[in-house]
Amino acid sequence: MMKKKFGSLVLAATLASSLLFAACTNGGSPAPATSTPAPDTSEPAVVAEPATTTTSDVIKVGVVNNPPSESGYREANVKDMEAVFSAANGYELKTAYSLKNDEQLQAAQGFITEGVDYLLISAAETTGWDEVLKQAQEAGIKVYLFDRMIDVDESLYEAAVVSDMSAEGDTAVQWLLSQNLDEYNVIHIQGAMGSDAQIGRTGALQAQFDAGKMNCVVQQTATWDEAEAKKIVESVINSGDKFNVIYAENDGMAKGAVAALDEAGIKHGVGQDVIVMGFDCNKWALRELKAGNWNYDGQCSPFQAQIISDLIKGVKTTSDKKIINEEKGFDATTITDSDIDTYGLGE
Repeated sequence: MMKKKFGSLVLAATLASSLLFAACTNGGSPAPATSTPAPDTSEPAVVAEPATTTTSDVIKVGVVNNPPSESGYREANVKDMEAVFSAANGYELKTAYSLKNDEQLQAAQGFITEGVDYLLISAAETTGWDEVLKQAQEAGIKVYLFDRMIDVDESLYEAAVVSDMSAEGDTAVQWLLSQNLDEYNVIHIQGAMGSDAQIGRTGALQAQFDAGKMNCVVQQTATWDEAEAKKIVESVINSGDKFNVIYAENDGMAKGAVAALDEAGIKHGVGQDVIVMGFDCNKWALRELKAGNWNYDGQCSPFQAQIISDLIKGVKTTSDKKIINEEKGFDATTITDSDIDTYGLGE
């Protein structure tokens, strides 16, 4: 009789121990003894339901970018990032948008504090990022640059998926030289000063100014803004200064410049008084090109997200720190509808 009673006590102790272990593994700490329900011996015991999804499987990505309102290019870039780094693809996406470098830096530090797994950056300016990227590295957060380079040691980021902005400028200026104008009097409308796009697209043209091969009528930033570009051209028109080229560092600013020309009755485009040049290849801009209203548009691809995702998930591997999107320039006299459909951004 004593043995039977002792065996029952051992069985009860073993069952209680099993329940305590189940409670620890299911919730991280055991439930109070008073709240533990008695097991139903008439049904198979179920210790814990397996989770259908776990937060540990989700890849947390923080994206620091320029706002979609900046340009048609940026709108396409933002949409691409949101589509690729979606919940359906296994990501938790956090975003921050600003044209100001200090605000971008603050946002990046916030993502580091939140503990993202990856930090993706398209910087408003090329400088000032060293300390933030060191903080990310110390926190075990991997950094990818996209769209634009920044001035930091390459050990601080995994890879940069970017456009070669200097090559874009070189291609555009070589096209302009090939027009063999008797003289080049250029209105140069710059993007956000200090950005990789502005530096690259300015460089080749500035070299022509410095060499005395082209005359700079005015060189002024419109910070990618159409309305500001219009004001710059209006000011030159009102001054009476002679010009025959508008070199605008994005399509939106070229559009603003053309609006000023139209209001003043100045002819522009193929075979006209003023050559119009833009960048980014929005579809509406390429249609202006094909119609002969503009002369040149430089391509800048906004699609970097899938390349970065493939690197993160190991689908793609590379030892290269810089991955360059292949790009070209389009001439109004040779562009086709197929080019517009293939390379144009937006609708």
